[in-house]
Amino acid sequence: MKTAFIPAAAGLTVLATPVLADLEYNLGSGATLTFYGQLNPAIISVDDGRDSETNLLDNDLSNSRIGLRYATPFGNNTFRFRLETGLGLPNSSEVSQAGSDYSRFTRDDIRHFDFSLEGSWGQVSVGQGSMAADGVAEVDLSYVGTALYSFTADANPSFLFRDGFDVLSGPAIGDTTDNFDGSRRGRIRYDSPEFSGFSFSAAAGENILDQDDENEYYDVAVFYNASIGGGAELSAGLAYQERNGVDSDRSDVVASASVLLQSGLGFTVAAGDRDDDAGGASDPRYYYAKVSYEADWLPMGKTGIGLHYWDGADFNVDGSDSDVWGIGVVQRVERLNTDLYLTYQEYDYSDSTGDFQDNSTIVLGALWKF
Repeated sequence: MKTAFIPAAAGLTVLATPVLADLEYNLGSGATLTFYGQLNPAIISVDDGRDSETNLLDNDLSNSRIGLRYATPFGNNTFRFRLETGLGLPNSSEVSQAGSDYSRFTRDDIRHFDFSLEGSWGQVSVGQGSMAADGVAEVDLSYVGTALYSFTADANPSFLFRDGFDVLSGPAIGDTTDNFDGSRRGRIRYDSPEFSGFSFSAAAGENILDQDDENEYYDVAVFYNASIGGGAELSAGLAYQERNGVDSDRSDVVASASVLLQSGLGFTVAAGDRDDDAGGASDPRYYYAKVSYEADWLPMGKTGIGLHYWDGADFNVDGSDSDVWGIGVVQRVERLNTDLYLTYQEYDYSDSTGDFQDNSTIVLGALWKF
């Protein structure tokens, strides 16, 4: 067993840090400037069937970041600017059995550099930011969704599967599970006003942060939110997205839906199908389901628990089979504006070369926001 606690002083002080005052400033004439951010340190233990490794890392589930938002009236409309970047801390996506490959801060950590104009007619956005389909695979009303949701490989994507002879001959976990959720790109995007709970979005863009990515990206999405009988809430999303490249084209159809009953019981599902015409590429597909429950059991804040299952086919290579199941709990600490979470997930993969040993991953983390 290998244990390597990576220094992360900011993460170690999260639970001792008081909630900051509201960082919104009135600049006059209706203009406001808001600063925000979060820290998300986690102790992550990965077991590949023979060896285990434990690290203290920034959880790629929702990486540590800072940002600012500016808004000002512009006639009958509102002009907005958003700047947000990751902090470049040692990240859970940068560790494997081969060791660590920390990139520190790079241009890829820039999440938003986004200008928008919003009015009764909708909103137009230009710059680095979310494409229309960003979040469409992750519609989730459950409180445990903070740590347990349809993307299952935040904590261990670079770890390799070990075969029956204890050899690290398998693919990386991140190549065997995905949810095809939308991305952030340098794009132009339109969002419609809400009509009877429905809203529509469309975007076109390029990966301006990666000079080697010459693909063009297009997507359209529809989201729905409503209150239904008995105090229940329903949210859903559906999107179609395309990546057009010099040598190949790829398209995805992705959807998810979530119901939260007044009792605290919740159900969440997602599914996706990919068509990739690149030479040798497979056409993977998956479905996902979760049952959850939340209640105010403790005076410190809400508690959410959940059990989920992800099943995929043809990831990495044609004929492969991937399965993930997991269980998790999230505890709110209102006084600190923090969510404490603990998850266990188990990963199974097989293809024409044989079955690989299961990977199991435990994550204990704290997501603090200001």
